[in-house]
Amino acid sequence: MGKYSKGDHVKIEVVNESSGESEWMWLLVERSDDDHRIVFGRLDSEPIAVTDMRLGQELAVNYENVREHRRFD
Repeated sequence: MGKYSKGDHVKIEVVNESSGESEWMWLLVERSDDDHRIVFGRLDSEPIAVTDMRLGQELAVNYENVREHRRFD
């Protein structure tokens, strides 16, 4: 098992490559890989600044882009 477990939420930072503006969004975790420092999941926030992403989109995110972690029991 990785650092983040299925069902956890992580807040990720995503940068709009066109404008340079960053946006923080929630990712619902499916799994994580500590060896490669990647968390996999589905976007659980509606993007505003990063218009090429959508709610529910599957993502793989580097641990360096995780800004917050929540585990709900």
